[in-house]
Amino acid sequence: MRRRARCGFTLIEVLVALAIVTIGMAAVLGALNSSAETVSYLRDKTFAQWVALNRIAGLRLSGQQTPTGNSTGDVDFAGRKWHWRQEVTASQIPGVVRIDVKVRPAEVKAGDDNGWFTTVSGIQGDAVGIPNGYLPDWGAQMLPGQAALGAPGNGQPGTIGSAPGNSLTRGGSGSTLGGSSTLGGSGTLGSGGTLGGSTLGGGSDSLGGIGSPGQGAQSPGTAPLVVPPSDPDGGTPDSQQ
Repeated sequence: MRRRARCGFTLIEVLVALAIVTIGMAAVLGALNSSAETVSYLRDKTFAQWVALNRIAGLRLSGQQTPTGNSTGDVDFAGRKWHWRQEVTASQIPGVVRIDVKVRPAEVKAGDDNGWFTTVSGIQGDAVGIPNGYLPDWGAQMLPGQAALGAPGNGQPGTIGSAPGNSLTRGGSGSTLGGSSTLGGSGTLGSGGTLGGSTLGGGSDSLGGIGSPGQGAQSPGTAPLVVPPSDPDGGTPDSQQ
């Protein structure tokens, strides 16, 4: 009678599987550890930048000009001690200095040129710009050096300041302000055939116009007032009767 063969993993297969799992878990733990260290570094770097910015803001608000040179110190921030190094140098502008502040955690031991988490730069000074005496004319419509409005050759046809008759000009002709067929020109207000011309108070065949000497304005709906001509011998026809 034959014995039935049993199926299962051998010791070697189990060891190989354990080795694969161990390598995979080590890779996962390494990635998690690197991510945690990156987050911690970014947090410390942000705190270091805040410390440096506070240092520069304090110097500006002190009301005194910071002397040039290097200085160091420690400060407590966010429940931790931080070490800073301040470098103040003169700039090319008199009265203005440049401030470079380097910050790192106090427990980090390094030289003056390395190990810093951040470096923030700022300026401080009391320099004032020298006035050049230029006072702009806020009422002018064009920049200095440009031609005046309506000057010859200023602008293109169909724009302000172009050739007469094609645009809005002053004292022009044609279809412009002050020209014919426009305000103040012929056929318009104040000219012949218009109000003040051959119409009301204007020329002949008008109310109180030319051709009716001595006649004044009449009220609407009344007959025209007729004045008899004077007699050459003197007097009027009524007086001679």
